[in-house]
Amino acid sequence: MFTGIVEATGTVADVRSEEGGIRIRLETSLSTQLSLGASLAVNGVCLTVVSIDDGHVMADIGPETARITTLGTLQRGQAVNLERPMRLDGRLDGHFVLGHVDGVGTVADLRSEADSHWLAVEFPSAMAAYFIRKGSVAVDGISLTVAGLAERRFDVQVIPYTWLHTALRNTRVGDKVNLECDMIGKYVVR
Repeated sequence: MFTGIVEATGTVADVRSEEGGIRIRLETSLSTQLSLGASLAVNGVCLTVVSIDDGHVMADIGPETARITTLGTLQRGQAVNLERPMRLDGRLDGHFVLGHVDGVGTVADLRSEADSHWLAVEFPSAMAAYFIRKGSVAVDGISLTVAGLAERRFDVQVIPYTWLHTALRNTRVGDKVNLECDMIGKYVVR
């Protein structure tokens, strides 16, 4: 389980197609704090660390994960958001994030207001029931608050710290983003 508070950004050092999926190699300052078999959220997707070497970690992306998230389109040199799992004896910032993406959204609009940024994301209609105004959403693994909500679009405001310390700073209109709706809300709806 994660919190949606990104610990670091990493860089995709290599992407290789392999039988049964994709193997990615990430350059990250978190490599010394991870162990084999550990979970690592990459743009909000929970992956398993399969190798660690010289400032890099490797993780495998299965075919289903590649199909239903943005991880199947990762490119060498791309920045990604990284978070280690939360500790049960620590503080809970953000909200409960499982690392199980509910769908992929499209950045519809991006604008500045003072030092903050507004991000508008269009989402698949099947996800509509899981969004509420002032509710939580994870966008590429970042815990954000839904500030505006329409039938198939939500708006979030990104504060300067989050903008500067996550891969969102590289986001452009038309980009695809991983979305995970609030876990508690999904159980209530179900």
